[in-house]
Amino acid sequence: MNDQGAAGGHITHPQHTRSESQNEAAPAERLVETRTTATTELDEQLQHPRSESDGRPAPNAAITPASPSSGAASQAAIIPPRQIALSTSPEPRNPIPYLPRPLEPPVTKATLSELDVTKIIHNPKLRHDINFDPELHFRPNLDGEKGRRKQEKANQFWTSLRNDLILCVVDKPAFQRQHPNGEDWCLPILLKAVKEIIQTLVPQRDRDFLHEGFNIELLMQQFDRGVADLEKVASWLSGVLKLHCAPMRDEWVDEMYNELSNGNKNNDMDELVKGMRSLLSVLEAMKLDVANHQIRCLRPMLIEDTVHFEQRFFFKKIQNNRLDISAARAWYSEAVQSYEGKSHHSRLFGGTAPFFEAVSKLILPSTSKEAIPNTFVFDEERIVKLRSDMLDAINLEVCMRLYDDLERVSRVHSMAPSFAAPTSVPAYVMDDDTPPQSNRNSGDFSFLNATSSRPSSLALSSYSSTASSPRSSGYIAFPSTTSSDTLESNATKANTVYDSLVALLNTAPQNQRPHQRWQGLVPSIAIQIFRYTNAPQDFLPQFETKLAQHLAEMKSDLYQAVEAHFQSKMMVELGRRVKDFKELSGVALFSTATGGRVPGATSTRPWDDSEMEDVKSGPDAREDNTIDDMAIRLAHLGLLHWRVWSEMAYLDRMDEMEIE
Repeated sequence: MNDQGAAGGHITHPQHTRSESQNEAAPAERLVETRTTATTELDEQLQHPRSESDGRPAPNAAITPASPSSGAASQAAIIPPRQIALSTSPEPRNPIPYLPRPLEPPVTKATLSELDVTKIIHNPKLRHDINFDPELHFRPNLDGEKGRRKQEKANQFWTSLRNDLILCVVDKPAFQRQHPNGEDWCLPILLKAVKEIIQTLVPQRDRDFLHEGFNIELLMQQFDRGVADLEKVASWLSGVLKLHCAPMRDEWVDEMYNELSNGNKNNDMDELVKGMRSLLSVLEAMKLDVANHQIRCLRPMLIEDTVHFEQRFFFKKIQNNRLDISAARAWYSEAVQSYEGKSHHSRLFGGTAPFFEAVSKLILPSTSKEAIPNTFVFDEERIVKLRSDMLDAINLEVCMRLYDDLERVSRVHSMAPSFAAPTSVPAYVMDDDTPPQSNRNSGDFSFLNATSSRPSSLALSSYSSTASSPRSSGYIAFPSTTSSDTLESNATKANTVYDSLVALLNTAPQNQRPHQRWQGLVPSIAIQIFRYTNAPQDFLPQFETKLAQHLAEMKSDLYQAVEAHFQSKMMVELGRRVKDFKELSGVALFSTATGGRVPGATSTRPWDDSEMEDVKSGPDAREDNTIDDMAIRLAHLGLLHWRVWSEMAYLDRMDEMEIE
């Protein structure tokens, strides 16, 4: 059982979950955070957009601004006694003793208030995110440093409750001296919080019944006199919770009842506190279930109203001088000027061609130091994630190009005894200042710096026949005995290498910046690639050096050529997606763009012996799948953004807009 109540406080983002009356448990995948941003924080973010180089965490890291409604409650802590400074002034005759403020429970009505339907409807960031994630769901936020602090403060509360209960039983006079009014300790505070949460979960008609069955003042009087029947209270609470919670929570409620009952019977304070924690966790889970059910029911309405809601939201900020979009307008004007004279994409994008070309450049890793226009304030994380995914795709392709080269060099090296001509070794593997013959005989492996032979072959499959590939220039003329079985074997081997590199990438720490992640993987990648070739071990150090050069340096010719290749293919696929999506309604756009691979997506071509010189089932298929996915995401993001901002910012028609 996950002790969610241990560190509730700030709550995070919705998923598809069912109503309380359904019988299946809600799925647990893709726990996305809510970004309920306070107005002042949002204003600051709008005025000062951040780029990836601003010290922000990696895209896959948890980023959750504190909710205005839950910050104070979820971060309550014991206030240390005041330090009395030495002073020459006389002390008061009867100083008032300082009493530290009692700890608050880790989950309260205030910390759960962001789950109220009114807060959901008026949360602009949450409403925007609903358009992109079909599995958006709320969950307790225990991620990162903030989650660790919440956990610590929750543990302080439960430890304090345990100590108070023990002191009350063991030394009643000492307990009464410590808590003279009887209401300033953890148990009554916890019970009041429990009652307030239950009141938000039951219908209005049941609240009077709740007050009668769960009278906190009467219960504390009974507890003070030693006649409180906590088992009876636990049984009553169990019945109420089962009446209003989803059936999947029944087992959890039974566990809570058993813990409270056993702790009461055996005077086991640890078990009693454990039952209290379970009670709070069940209530939090019930509140989450209700919020997630509301999200699911409201989603179509919220999505369809996105453009109108966001235009009204941002228009008001612009009118009140709380949002300056001059930089965004300058960004678009520059995009229009740079696009003039280019008409090759107009057929697909129409009048939005300059915008989408500029947006496609935002996701290029080489532009990571450029500020993202503040009109993309709600999409900044999505753009950074697309940029990170693009970097991964480019670097994987760079690795595969270098693997292909190493494979060719190892074949040349293994066949060297059969060919004595110095020109049998490709110039590509020689040092700039080393004669071909000495390089070949020494067995010293070296790549050309910046691999100048690369650009012309980047668009071709690395598994094409050597006779038809530009890479074959400078290579020895091998006998033309390539068969379909050989090509298929090479393609299968290359796919295996690629999959192993992807698996290796997934083992890297996700809290690192993308470039740092790749730099740290260079030694492992070099060894992994070497495992699939017959290259001599002497080649490994230089291969690792060359790999690091291209993966860590975006100025290398190889990296720039691969990035340009990806961008070119991206624009073609992006144009297709924009053309398909632009007439869709908000809900239809959401359903199509988030429903997996949409009709017409490029698929892997079957192996065909009749197309021996144009085999593209290897890297081309990988590229197509990656680019297709990214184009769908970018088209979705761009179209929604254009609908909200085109007249208000880019086309300068805000005076003509009629916004209620």
